[in-house]
Amino acid sequence: MSKISSTEAADLPAYNYCALPLASYACRPDQSRGRVYEEPESATRTPFQRDRDRLIHSTAFRRLQYKTQVFVYHEGDHYRTRLTHTLEVAQVTRSIARALMVNEDLAETIALAHDLGHTPFAHIGEEHLNKAMEPYGGFDHNDQSLRVLTTLERKYPGWDGLNMTWETLEGVAKHNGPVLGARHLGVETLQAQIDLELDGHASLEAQVAALSDDIAYNNHDVEDGLRAGLFTIADLEEIPLLAESLKAVRGTDGGLEGRYLVGEMIREMIGAMVNDVLAETRRRLAETAPQAPDDIRSAGRQSVAFSDGMRAYVDELRAFLFERMYRHYTMQRIWLKVERIIGDLFEAFHKNYALLPLTWQARVEESGAVANDTLRARIVADYIAGMTDRYAIREHERLFDLYWDLR
Repeated sequence: MSKISSTEAADLPAYNYCALPLASYACRPDQSRGRVYEEPESATRTPFQRDRDRLIHSTAFRRLQYKTQVFVYHEGDHYRTRLTHTLEVAQVTRSIARALMVNEDLAETIALAHDLGHTPFAHIGEEHLNKAMEPYGGFDHNDQSLRVLTTLERKYPGWDGLNMTWETLEGVAKHNGPVLGARHLGVETLQAQIDLELDGHASLEAQVAALSDDIAYNNHDVEDGLRAGLFTIADLEEIPLLAESLKAVRGTDGGLEGRYLVGEMIREMIGAMVNDVLAETRRRLAETAPQAPDDIRSAGRQSVAFSDGMRAYVDELRAFLFERMYRHYTMQRIWLKVERIIGDLFEAFHKNYALLPLTWQARVEESGAVANDTLRARIVADYIAGMTDRYAIREHERLFDLYWDLR
């Protein structure tokens, strides 16, 4: 891996540095550990800005528009998709990163990359793809995001993947904490090329992105659940965190109701979570007094976190959403169909790879997977994981609707 030396950094133009002052423990673009494959850096963007731009222009990022967050895309135009969720995570990430004086560009890049490996139909799609892949090493969407970044995107003649910086790859691999024990294929393959220091924590930027994900989906699942009629405002008053937010909002204007009440409640709750994260993180930083990014990695615990009190509130909210939203009978009926779609597609393609599109057949043949069940299963999983909801539905219809091509 190429690394930018201190001598080279001194010769870099000013736009390879950050416009805002950074804390000593922030990741600096002029001190990046480089990329897997050497290439000239951009004349107008920092390495982390360039990573972000490559993500935004990737095929996998565009596909997030038609991948489920909770509700399948055709159920309504106003529900979150995997793309809008990702953008909301990135927005929260930038706000927290700036307040902590760490690198906004790197933090945003990791936020934008964190869900690239998601299957169609959200976590239920992942659950059934993992079930199909159990004999072949399993499937994990976080690991799949790494595979997208390092293997599956094919836009450059010199390498597979997007050739991201070490800091971005480390952040995607470790944003939820050290990678200990058994490792999935994406991490294992990348670790053989570069040392991600998997037994340590990720940068503060990656940790900010991870917690921003929690803040975004917990709050916006509440809003989408209300819109879908899965629960009511009265139901939310049973949850302490939501009850406090409602009380704060109604205290400013007792006549506030309907969509304005919901909007203000969500804003209040996001603000409360963000403020709690900032206070707890600053407390932890004061205890450990990191002087460099590696001090964050070796701190022995996550530096970005909720306080114990807020974590208890968030756990209560998650339990409520799990029971009242994710286990709702309308969701269960959809998931029954998803099980059939994912299971049928995997079985058909794995049994007969000639059913795959020609470019994917070529991947099977070029990799020597024709006679290797495990390799072939991984390529099939890559294909299915990359599908949008609507493409998966149509592929299932093409294969199993007897009259699809005969009408």
